Amino acid sequence: MKKKIGYDAKDITVLEGLSAVRKRPGMYVGSTGSRGLHHLVYEVVDNSIDEAMAGFCDNVLIVLNRDGSVTVVDDGRGIPVKKIARFNKTAVEIVLTKLHAGAKFGGEGYKVSGGLHGVGISVVNGLSEKLTVEVRRDGYVFKQEFRKGDPVTELIKGKKTTSHGTAITFYPDRSIFEEIDYKYEILAARMREMAFLNKGLKITLQDSREEIEKKDIFQYRGGIVDFVKYLSEKKDIVHKKVIYIKNKDTDHEVEIAMQYTLGYSESIFSFANNINTTEGGTHLSGFKGAITRTVNDYARSNNILKEKDQNLLGEDVREGLTAIVSVKLKDPQFEGQTKTKLGNSEIKGFVESTVNSKLAEFLEENPSVGKSIINKCLEAFRARAAAKKARDITRKKSLLESSSLPGKLADCSMKEPEFCELFLVEGESAGGSAKQARDRRFQAILPLKGKILNVEKARLDKILSSEEIQAMVTAAGTGIAEEFDIKSARYHKVIIMTDADIDGAHIRTLILTFLYRYMHKLIEEGYVYIAQPPLYQVKSGKEIFYAYNDKELAKIKEKIGSKKFTTQQYKGLGEMDPEQLWETTMNPETRTLLKVEIEDALIADDIFSTLMGPKVEPRREFIEKNAKEVSFIDI
Repeated sequence: MKKKIGYDAKDITVLEGLSAVRKRPGMYVGSTGSRGLHHLVYEVVDNSIDEAMAGFCDNVLIVLNRDGSVTVVDDGRGIPVKKIARFNKTAVEIVLTKLHAGAKFGGEGYKVSGGLHGVGISVVNGLSEKLTVEVRRDGYVFKQEFRKGDPVTELIKGKKTTSHGTAITFYPDRSIFEEIDYKYEILAARMREMAFLNKGLKITLQDSREEIEKKDIFQYRGGIVDFVKYLSEKKDIVHKKVIYIKNKDTDHEVEIAMQYTLGYSESIFSFANNINTTEGGTHLSGFKGAITRTVNDYARSNNILKEKDQNLLGEDVREGLTAIVSVKLKDPQFEGQTKTKLGNSEIKGFVESTVNSKLAEFLEENPSVGKSIINKCLEAFRARAAAKKARDITRKKSLLESSSLPGKLADCSMKEPEFCELFLVEGESAGGSAKQARDRRFQAILPLKGKILNVEKARLDKILSSEEIQAMVTAAGTGIAEEFDIKSARYHKVIIMTDADIDGAHIRTLILTFLYRYMHKLIEEGYVYIAQPPLYQVKSGKEIFYAYNDKELAKIKEKIGSKKFTTQQYKGLGEMDPEQLWETTMNPETRTLLKVEIEDALIADDIFSTLMGPKVEPRREFIEKNAKEVSFIDI
């Protein structure tokens, strides 16, 4: 049922300005690469989601069109169309051409919303070659067209209609964005996430760019309970029933769904007004503190933990936990436009008290589940003691003295981390070539023997007893897991250099899994890279060319034409002599590095669980689904 709350032209408040958007697009959408391109879609969809949160929207459709444009349609109330007297312009035009213009700054349009800064849709307009808006409202269809942020038509009142909502089609500006190439899977993951967080909302994603249309419908009646089931389906679970907690007062609402798995990494994701707060904040702190306290109280009251026993620590209680913490509040305080950390102090106490009472109630009513959870936590508690011993061994190797560094590490002479690079190299042979090829001033080489431990299937104590992982941790200088300190990093570039074959891809995935699970901040801060060694060398007379994929090889052959040439395919790094390795893969002037970025932590978590987790079936499904799209095996 639609709620009867006013939302009209009078609810639009203006804070001014749009001119800087085209000059500094990165400030508003993060980058002019893939991330920024996808961000445009998110900004438009977020407006539709805000309508859903307000209780006025049941359906959202996103279409990737063949001409490179994107269309987003919802059945919300429709952007107000009346004129705002102060500006003598319609509310539609104001919303689309003014930064900080919207119904989220004190009007009655939205009690709770995600797009709190009001810059979203105007930024999309400013960064588009063309944008058209169609509003179905007040019994009519209204249309207006914009070019690079400026209106080129008035708001035109068209035919009558009984429907309501907004449809926006935008063409990203090719002079601003590096490449107009939307990744369906990235958008699908985001839309799935939004559907989980908004129980019952139907989100349809349609890709019309190819002859065979691709389409997914995301709708979850169970909301975040279904979300946790989805995240846990590739893991072995401790208890079947998902724990669900909900509480609401005048200004706040909290929803929590959680389930323990037999894994060793925690997968906890927090949201505020549907915004993924990747850096956490007060709501996540409240949850973590409360769950630790509640589990300890339950263990003691049931005589599982004795008076003489130490308390379980937070890391014990959260081991293997999959959880979604979602809060909705009227006036959220985020850190900057990135909105990655929630700062409202009052929400911490609200979440804490909710978890303390509701989780304790659940555990008392479900003793078998409670016992399984406590046993899982106790296993983690015992393993932590073993991990502490292993960690102490690593810590004793003082990182301040070069003699304490791994023996096989060929360190660089410079000591300023911002200029230093650490190459993690597959195999002793390639490591030897890399040591000869490197620039000793700023490039360090750490050869890794064979395939490192799959950390997705091991506890920290076993992980720290691995010689190869110890070497990586010691060389990096940052510590690991709870003791990780990015300020202690000895290198600001950690470059994974493996062979361009199946084994190399596997080793690279193992290293990335370790870094993501236990040294996450290295990736977050942009310190992790993947080297791109060539696949082919082409010789024509005295000229030498390198190709990094089959397409480049074809272009080189086309360029050479009828001249004689020979082609060598590199099966591994060890086949290149030091000069070739330097020229193609290590020389900052000529090499290509792939920066490892986390587009979405949920996507990353899901992929690592799929590829490296204990269940075979999800891995088989992933391979079957993606095999047709692979032109050559790589990561």
